[in-house]
Amino acid sequence: MPPTPAPLRPEPHVLRPHTPLAEYYADEPERQQYIRRIFDDTAPDYDRIERVLAFGTGPWYRRRALQRAGLAVGAKVLDVGIGTGLVAREALKLIGPNGRLVGVDPSPGMMNEVLLPGVELLQGKAESLPRPDASSDFVSMGYALRHISDVTAAFAEFHRVLKPGGRLLVLEITKPTGRFATRMLKGYMHAVVPLIARVVARRRDTAELWRYYWDTIEACIPPEAVIEALREAGFTSVQRYVELGIFSEYTAIKKA
Repeated sequence: MPPTPAPLRPEPHVLRPHTPLAEYYADEPERQQYIRRIFDDTAPDYDRIERVLAFGTGPWYRRRALQRAGLAVGAKVLDVGIGTGLVAREALKLIGPNGRLVGVDPSPGMMNEVLLPGVELLQGKAESLPRPDASSDFVSMGYALRHISDVTAAFAEFHRVLKPGGRLLVLEITKPTGRFATRMLKGYMHAVVPLIARVVARRRDTAELWRYYWDTIEACIPPEAVIEALREAGFTSVQRYVELGIFSEYTAIKKA
């Protein structure tokens, strides 16, 4: 009798972070090109606009979120979607001189704005991180979940590169639960923020970036789906902490 073939392993489910936005792109390859272009082009203005929008509280909040997630002195940190280094800058203050931070981002333009001594920068995607297995004590991703291609693949990579007992923090903006609050935030992101961008930015397409930000927030998968995807990736102690009804902090631990 011929040998019984081994059962086929099911293909991992692709989980998009949000429904397609036809106003900006036609398909997934075009979406990736769009994301790369808009972040490369607006990188020089990104920090300037963020400081205006956050009224100077951004660094304080990011540092507190990292502390709540358990970032410790001397940790080896992988910051996925490092962008211009806003989360990494606060992480460096917490890990101290004996810690190490590696940043990964698909946008060379954004990484050109990372002016942080001692930080290693690698071009790459969340779904295929250019790092060895079990090489990090802590993985962070700040407000980039909506810009990746596959949440399932990204969370599997986060789990792979973390050491046993390692910790994860994913920061994201979540659409408010109430209709009035949603209308207010949408109006702010579609009208007020682009106006501010036109005033303080040097490039016109910076206003488009912030409109796109809201549209991805509005279309994003709900927090329950994010939490379930983290559990399916093998994480334990998965929790969500919320500030001001919209700032979500997803934390998780790789089982020791």
